[in-house]
Amino acid sequence: MSGFCGGAEPIDIGSRRELFVDDHLVERISGRARLRLHRPVETDDVFVHDTAWEGSRSMYHTVFRDGDRYRLYYRGSQIDLSAGKYAIPYNVTCYAESHDGIHWKRPELGLVEFGGSKKNNIILSGEICHAFVPFKDTNPDCPAEHRYKAIVAIYKPTRGLHVYSSADGIRWSPMSDKPVITTGYFDSMNLAFWDTVRGKYVGFHRALRGGPGMLKPPSHEASTKDVMTATSSNFLKWSEPDWLEYSPERWTRFSTGTTRFSPFVQLYTNQVQPYHRAPHIYVGFPTRYVAGRSKLTGLNRRLSESVEYFGVDYTDGGFMTSRDGRRFKFWDEAFIRPGRPVRGRWVYGDNFQALGLVETKSGETAGRRELSMYVGEGLWRQCRLRRYTLRLDGFVSVQAPLSGGEIVTRPLKFAGNRLELNVSTSAAGSVRVEIQDAEGQPLDGFRLSDCREIFGDRLDAVVGWTAGPDVGRLAGRAVRLRFVVRDADLFAYRFVPGR
Repeated sequence: MSGFCGGAEPIDIGSRRELFVDDHLVERISGRARLRLHRPVETDDVFVHDTAWEGSRSMYHTVFRDGDRYRLYYRGSQIDLSAGKYAIPYNVTCYAESHDGIHWKRPELGLVEFGGSKKNNIILSGEICHAFVPFKDTNPDCPAEHRYKAIVAIYKPTRGLHVYSSADGIRWSPMSDKPVITTGYFDSMNLAFWDTVRGKYVGFHRALRGGPGMLKPPSHEASTKDVMTATSSNFLKWSEPDWLEYSPERWTRFSTGTTRFSPFVQLYTNQVQPYHRAPHIYVGFPTRYVAGRSKLTGLNRRLSESVEYFGVDYTDGGFMTSRDGRRFKFWDEAFIRPGRPVRGRWVYGDNFQALGLVETKSGETAGRRELSMYVGEGLWRQCRLRRYTLRLDGFVSVQAPLSGGEIVTRPLKFAGNRLELNVSTSAAGSVRVEIQDAEGQPLDGFRLSDCREIFGDRLDAVVGWTAGPDVGRLAGRAVRLRFVVRDADLFAYRFVPGR
């Protein structure tokens, strides 16, 4: 007995790569299989903010690959907490670049004077530099003079998001003299990008539930940090922003059990972006903001002397995903942890992940690529950027011990001749695949007993059955995939044309 009812409309995945970051394609998980969130591996500091125009408040980093180089944009800033003060003398926007995503340099641009000299990597200064967030526009209709775009919050005379453009990513000009979005709070890193799958610009920005003109949260909090989204066809006229929705629902799941409700986490930055190897899926790396805890270290106690919440609020990194840009699967465990207190990252403002995932050479496996992501630390002292790494597609896996477990998909249709898996097993472990009809009955030639065991560590392991790997005769037909996993991690799958 299959246990499935017929009639469900199959999901057409074509030859897209599918990740196990949500249950969109999952009908059933059984045995000892589970979906496991993987944390990235911490490596070294790759960029230290040690120039006169950077320092103790440098943050809001953006990284992206642009041809044969990597670009890095960030805020350069100092903060003065001496004698209990809280003063910010300046903000500037800075630029750095790299040939490999690991070793970075500051080009001497000669654009903006600082301290009597233009020998620096500053591209902008003034009110637009609180969080200047650029991207390279991949819209095929984008004119060359607007190839690079940016979204930035300006607070006077009207609080809102403004848009800028550039031909070279260095010299920027405003695209409008008025804000393009005014619903929100914007006092953090706001972002936008061109969505190649949906054919429109998509933006995500900071807002306060319970703030001026905002929806009241179901709690006694005056306001709660959260995220809104809007879309545009031309980057100048935007839809009215909507709140993100989350599963599981973030408001009620972590009640304190007292009359005062306190959300478990609030969201500071969002860092939502299409995942480049599966651009129909958005991945987000929000900074999780946890308020009102005790003072863990001496630094926390010193910060509280200036502003109380600086010493009792903490930040770390989260993970969430979406397929429509509004409803997000929110993982309730940290993606980036502060680590041991001696590392000094247990402080408000640290562990902010940069916007952008880039592929870099693996430091462990010759010829293999991996994901690099960058996380800020050292706020209030000397800010720096640390690189973390993760295997390609390695955010979440179907994982099971040697005793085994399995996952069965919903009915789907595909295009291609071969099935490839991103998989990592132990020496004793394996993954096998059965292809079933829409009702869950095994198809002749593609039964589990026909499948050759896959073992090892591959990004593109080809599934084979007794008759070979060719699945072309099933293309366009409603089928289910049954994955049986033993002491292994299965990260992603994809149907591809035969080679």
